[in-house]
Amino acid sequence: MTGEAFLQNLANGVSLGSLYALIAIGYTMVYGILRLINFAHADLLMVAAYIAFYGILVFSLPWWVSFIIAVVITALLGVSIEKVAYRPLRDAPRISVLISAIGVSFLLENLGIVAIGARPKTFPRPESMVWNIKIGDVSFLSLAIIIPVVTIILLLAVEFLVNKTKIGTAMRAVSRDFETASLMAVDVNKVISTTFVVGSGLAAVGGIMWSLQYPQIDPLMGVFPGLKCFIAAVMGGIGNIKGAMLGGFILGMGEVFLVAFMPDLSGYRDAFAFVILIFILLFKPTGILGEKVVEKV
Repeated sequence: MTGEAFLQNLANGVSLGSLYALIAIGYTMVYGILRLINFAHADLLMVAAYIAFYGILVFSLPWWVSFIIAVVITALLGVSIEKVAYRPLRDAPRISVLISAIGVSFLLENLGIVAIGARPKTFPRPESMVWNIKIGDVSFLSLAIIIPVVTIILLLAVEFLVNKTKIGTAMRAVSRDFETASLMAVDVNKVISTTFVVGSGLAAVGGIMWSLQYPQIDPLMGVFPGLKCFIAAVMGGIGNIKGAMLGGFILGMGEVFLVAFMPDLSGYRDAFAFVILIFILLFKPTGILGEKVVEKV
């Protein structure tokens, strides 16, 4: 592989890894608080993409206004899902909440197919955000820089929220011991709602960035990215924000360089992620940065 080809693939890998990391952080935040794998998280990115799409093309809003509206509405939708589908089952066995999450995921996908149609649509790319950058013989889209920058800024914002604010302290308390935190006057419902606002907002930003990078949207567009980001969260240590970031970058870079070094295996690109997941679960079930949790009996 030439130096130019390596840099080209490095840019692609960082961009894809950033997308995975952005969405994986939402998975890991909800899991860290509720011990719930929120399968509807992947479909929220689809909802955000369609809201931005219709805001730009149907309502003729500026792209940045459409993006902000999409993030706000998706965050509110995430909170509504928690209140309607998860909160009534909070004291039920975890399998019940998990099944509820799967049901919400199918509901969003099928509502999208019925209301919007299954035919893919071309997502509009703002010219001010997408342009070609050429460095020597290496050429890549500006998104290869914008997406990692957005991801790092949001990661720092989430880290500040969790570690430096009062609500963040409450989040950490609830994630450690749900019942004791409620006895210490922590408003658990407020903490969980805030977690869903942040997690769903990250999914919305991830969905918009994904649509800019791969400008074709359909009601099932969140299925495979969602699975990959869940794998990234598990790989890094689900429940750990930095772990989700690390897992996303490893998975994205691994996929891109697998195809680059072994193009004959490009058809196994998606299977590669699941093979990694199996190995992680076999040899380090808590993930790279995950902590071993001892449950009291």
